[in-house]
Amino acid sequence: MADQADFEQDAMPLAPQLYAAAVRLTRNPSNAEDLVQETFLKAYRAYESFEAGTNLKAWLYRILTNTFINNYRRDTRRPQETDLGDLEDVYLFRRLNRETAVGLSSSAEEQLLEGLVEDDIKQAVEALPENFRMVVLLADLEGFSYKEIAQILDIPIGTVMSRLHRGRKALQAALWDFAAQRGLVQKDHQ
Repeated sequence: MADQADFEQDAMPLAPQLYAAAVRLTRNPSNAEDLVQETFLKAYRAYESFEAGTNLKAWLYRILTNTFINNYRRDTRRPQETDLGDLEDVYLFRRLNRETAVGLSSSAEEQLLEGLVEDDIKQAVEALPENFRMVVLLADLEGFSYKEIAQILDIPIGTVMSRLHRGRKALQAALWDFAAQRGLVQKDHQ
């Protein structure tokens, strides 16, 4: 059992990471600030129930995610303003090999990435269904394991794996379409 007196020392260093995740979830900096503030308030009140020695970051993300889901369900509309921030870590960037041999022309992956713009990537991520988007963001941008995501979202690991696979496939298809629209790849060779 954790002591509330230690809350600030233990939890506050994670505030920037929680804020970044909140921006990606809410798509709005102002709403993200509110979400993080609400998360820290709930976490502080429940901190004595936190089991010392367990993953504090995952515990806070679960509170953040549950708060977001509850607020999302309560609100009947989505925010109009969008801002996911820098998505350099998105799954596609991890999967594509950007290294080229000295003196050789750019690889196909580099040519593809050069043709895609940040707005295309943001649009593809935002277009994912909410359940897929949250799992993709937690896995590929926040680096949580399947088990941690399952705990954060309170869903079975198999569901995490399925949603992550489907979310990545949908993201890959959307990015492929953006690349095809720019003539970087042939649409029929997907």
